[in-house]
Amino acid sequence: MELQRINLHGISAAFLLLLFQLSSASITGGNIGPSMTADINKVAGRSFDYIVVGGGACGCPLAATLSKSYSVLLVERGGSPYGNLLVEDESSLGFYSLKLDEPGSVAAQTFVSEEGVINFRGRVLGGTTAINGGFYSRAGEDFIKRAGWDAELVKDAYEWVESKVVFRPYNLTPWQSVVKEALVEAGVTPFNGFTLDHVEGTKIGGRIFDGNRKRHTSADLLMLGDSKRLTVLLNATVHNVLFQPAGDGRRPRARGIRFIKSNNTNSDVYEVYLNHPNRASSWGDVILSAGALGSPQILMLSGIGPHEHLQHFNIPPLIYKPEVGKGIQDNPSLAFVLNISHALQRQPPAGAQIIGVAHGFRVDIGSVTVPISSNMTIKIISAKLSQPLSRGELRLNGTDPRKNPLVKFNYFAEKSDLDECVEMARLIERVARTESIEMFLERKQSRIVDGVSIEEKLRGFCKKNVITFGHYHGECLVGSVVDEDYKVFGVEGLRVLDGSTFLDSPGTNPMATLMMLGRYQGIKMIRKRNGHR
Repeated sequence: MELQRINLHGISAAFLLLLFQLSSASITGGNIGPSMTADINKVAGRSFDYIVVGGGACGCPLAATLSKSYSVLLVERGGSPYGNLLVEDESSLGFYSLKLDEPGSVAAQTFVSEEGVINFRGRVLGGTTAINGGFYSRAGEDFIKRAGWDAELVKDAYEWVESKVVFRPYNLTPWQSVVKEALVEAGVTPFNGFTLDHVEGTKIGGRIFDGNRKRHTSADLLMLGDSKRLTVLLNATVHNVLFQPAGDGRRPRARGIRFIKSNNTNSDVYEVYLNHPNRASSWGDVILSAGALGSPQILMLSGIGPHEHLQHFNIPPLIYKPEVGKGIQDNPSLAFVLNISHALQRQPPAGAQIIGVAHGFRVDIGSVTVPISSNMTIKIISAKLSQPLSRGELRLNGTDPRKNPLVKFNYFAEKSDLDECVEMARLIERVARTESIEMFLERKQSRIVDGVSIEEKLRGFCKKNVITFGHYHGECLVGSVVDEDYKVFGVEGLRVLDGSTFLDSPGTNPMATLMMLGRYQGIKMIRKRNGHR
């Protein structure tokens, strides 16, 4: 059995150019409606009740919800997903991994951790919901309880999201039917049928691809907002939050943001502001929903973070908050390429419809079909540790917000994570060697390692071959950087609402819960501002 880090270096230059044209043709302006613009001059200098930074899984439902009662500006560093075949068509799944990494041009931005693991960030309206595998599954009940959320409001918020962008796969693809049988044969039981809940065993989950294989990102949730109150600014990268000077013992208050054009090299800087309250109203907020890398980066660029680190970049310190950037975590993962028959290599790319939750909710496992060329795919079995203990750190890599920060995840720093990875590798091997899968292979899958000292060889294998599912989180945690209402400690009018606030990754993946959280928190903010509990 062989693990391959999938790359597309063998694709012809002409094919690369075609993909680039497809991915960028509508990114800068395609299908932009009356509330959506890529013209910075139409927005610069204006004021809004709320400013949401980041149009991803959490930011889009948050902005849509708030716009029902207040004026909202949603600022997205990427462009529109609409009309972009690499985003919308499931048959193009995985082609974003081409290294066409021009700022503001394509829907995904690569970054490489200090361990050398390649990862991706969404850079398009919809965020990572525009580039992921599209599998939708809610958080477990224990996650919701630990977060202290209102269970009934959580249920309503999930259902609001699901009414617009989530679909049940009534017919499994032939390969996903094979995967279902293989997981059950390997002991990932029971088979739970279709469910959106996070349950142990094998299940059919929801998807954000509809029956025509068209992707529906979190950007679709903006249609549930009030277009008269909601403005979406594309291709604008936020540099920092603006604050009113503190005085009379008061804390600094956010009053707006400073931003630049995502795809320009000039130094032009623009500003937008929060509306000044009158006697009948209160201040709104700047809400950072820029993702698990973007939000802590913006906090640091705004002077909120470890002062000694900020001073290295000549950033004036505002609030000493050494916890910003600390505790980042990724879920160590492995992916195994199957020796499938030649006929199966012609099937189009496809995400998962089936997921297995095993080892007491500690391992998630499934299979996807991904491209290696314009007309050839491979099938991989992949799994992740869902409850690792190892944590790392995020640091600035300069003062240009378009540059990725430096990230070190410290995979397997905790021995228990390595122990669980060994068991995860064994589970993948069991699935790959089931009769259900072997009947579709050109040759029998060899074992991961052979000979003596199998345990130590598997440990070495995990360290050498760790990859990511992109479910990183945890640098602006509730209780250390933000309070239970996601307000940043030490300042007024600034919140963080995205995966950077999560201690763990919920469910089989965080997408469902991030979209839910945007709706959930938007409702809570409206209720509180209107004087309701």
